[in-house]
Amino acid sequence: MTDQPAPPVARREDRRIEQHGVVRIDPYAWMKDENWQAVLRDPSALRGDIATHLRAENLYAETLLTPTRALQDAILAEMKGRLKQDEMSAPVPDGPFEYYARYEPGAQHPVHARRTRGGGGEEILLDVQKLSEGKDYYVVAGAQHAPNHDLHAYAEDSQGSEVYRIQVRDLATGETLADPVDSSTGDFAFSPAGDWLFWTWRDENGRPAKIYRRPSRGGADTLVYEERDPGFFIGVSLSASRGWIMITAGDQETSETLLIPGDDPTAAPFVAAPRSKGERYELIPWRDRFVIHTNHGGAIDFTLMQAPLDNPDRAAWRTLVPHQAGHFIIGATVFSGHLVWIERKDVNNRILVIRFADADAADLRAVAHAIAVPEEAYLLSLDGSYEYDTATLRYGYQSPTTPRRWYEFDMATGETILRKTQEIPSGHDPSLYVTRRLEARAPDGAMVPITLLMRRDTPVDGSAPLLLYGYGSYGHAIEASFSTRALSLVDRGWIHAVAHVRGGSEKGWGWFLDGRGPAKPNSFSDFVACARHLIETGYTASGRIVAHGASAGGLLMGGVANLAPELFAGIVAQVPFVDMLNTMSDLSLPLTPPEWPEWGNPIEDEAAYRLIASYSPYDNLAPRPYPAILAMGGLSDPRVTYWEPAKWAARLRDVTTSGRPVLCRINMEAGHGGASGRFDSLKEAALVQAFAIWCIEGTDGLTP
Repeated sequence: MTDQPAPPVARREDRRIEQHGVVRIDPYAWMKDENWQAVLRDPSALRGDIATHLRAENLYAETLLTPTRALQDAILAEMKGRLKQDEMSAPVPDGPFEYYARYEPGAQHPVHARRTRGGGGEEILLDVQKLSEGKDYYVVAGAQHAPNHDLHAYAEDSQGSEVYRIQVRDLATGETLADPVDSSTGDFAFSPAGDWLFWTWRDENGRPAKIYRRPSRGGADTLVYEERDPGFFIGVSLSASRGWIMITAGDQETSETLLIPGDDPTAAPFVAAPRSKGERYELIPWRDRFVIHTNHGGAIDFTLMQAPLDNPDRAAWRTLVPHQAGHFIIGATVFSGHLVWIERKDVNNRILVIRFADADAADLRAVAHAIAVPEEAYLLSLDGSYEYDTATLRYGYQSPTTPRRWYEFDMATGETILRKTQEIPSGHDPSLYVTRRLEARAPDGAMVPITLLMRRDTPVDGSAPLLLYGYGSYGHAIEASFSTRALSLVDRGWIHAVAHVRGGSEKGWGWFLDGRGPAKPNSFSDFVACARHLIETGYTASGRIVAHGASAGGLLMGGVANLAPELFAGIVAQVPFVDMLNTMSDLSLPLTPPEWPEWGNPIEDEAAYRLIASYSPYDNLAPRPYPAILAMGGLSDPRVTYWEPAKWAARLRDVTTSGRPVLCRINMEAGHGGASGRFDSLKEAALVQAFAIWCIEGTDGLTP
């Protein structure tokens, strides 16, 4: 990596910040446009000097990575070749119709359609590809039909800012109705009869703050519910039984549900069980009772409880499926005759099914039918259903070596039918690959799982380059799924590994609790322990690892860069949450109050301030031999704002002693999720992989 062009030199404007008697100096605070809310809605409103700097960063990154262009194109072609051009989802029945989505060959976006049940002519409900024409960014979220099948609604975002407009189409005429809903989070639900539309309003700070109701075909909005706590997020949904409209409110550790009878949708909502700090619950109406998915009573890995439909108050809750440590109940769903829940043990999932007739058995796990797979690492997932009065359960199975399969399980007869298998047009032979589940010992003795994918002929002698991915926040688990993208690296002799660090829920909810708040540093040391274990066991060598994380996983990347930079040849941090102390002290940002239960409140709590200050990546940069860095952001991202990666990159260049490059790439037409089309998103994935190869092998490894 010699003869590199000079990187942009960001001007320094030292800003003095004092909190809890501690003074810090931020030289790049100017990169935050104080008018950032307007920029989310109109990226052209970005202040001129900031726009000039970001364009210079993009030009530098593009110039430096010019030698990888042919490799990027080759990887992109491979990734495209693994996608079925005319992919179609497995149709999901609902009454007289079955609904599905499909792609036209070459299309970036899907067509939503339906046909009469069992076959018949197609009726196009929504052509997202057509709607996206002429737009640099376009996403449709939450597309759904009304229960009476007369209307179809969808939420659209054309900036990446997650400010959605909800449109409703009349399926009889094909017309889009006048008077769309603006300033929505994209969250909405029809009433059971389809005559009312409930939707969530997004305030000027980007937070869901109110639930409104309006006639589905347009009309005046009526306020249904307003959340007064800025730290609580809210949403609205229709229960599986279609008997209740449900408003949920909650933060990272506490939740509450309000109910509206489905047969009286204009009634005022009532609280099922008042919020209690530290307690989470979800209500699932099932015939004569509510099933409650909750951590009530200290059930760290959650339990299922029940209460009468006419009395969902906490005092009436009774145990249905007892808490069992190490068996994390992820969630549950119901059908008229069956209860289904999914639980995770040691990273892998299993699905359990019981009949309503057995709901009063003493030990429901003993009478449940369990769906599991005897593999080392895999993913079982529940697929959605529109129908409540059915015995058909849809679920999916996949593993890092096995493309996804869609199954139907008859809960009455026990028969299982394979309905669809993910096609890989360019070909895929699972026997050429191997998945392994390893464990690394963390400094405090915790055993951290690692899932890796490699070709069977890849040597385990320390010579293989390795990409190590991690996340570790919010209880989100990185599942052992099949990735058409990872194969491009693996087929080049790389090992693709996932470090299941604390902060996720791969080993239960306690695994999450051991990586949040005061325990957050465990996430960083876990990741480093995984890297060292992979080195010690011969899967790779020091300096032959590229680390990768996104969003809160970008925080992980920033943390490990400071903790053990010598282990890594490169680090990719996509939309990285690295300016943590400033963000968690900024009340105007969308996620700040809702995130305090996860990280702590540095504004009011000095201990939380000092904790975050001890690991916030931007605030802990110091002269070290940092690896090559690729920081990627989105201009209209409301979750991790563009200035976080931009500031981090500028400050990294000030302190790194390695001479290795620091790149910052800001997508000027997208937000948190990056490019919106199915092929455009692959361009970013190809860039990440080409950068990884370049970090380890230099120009010698860039032959496509």
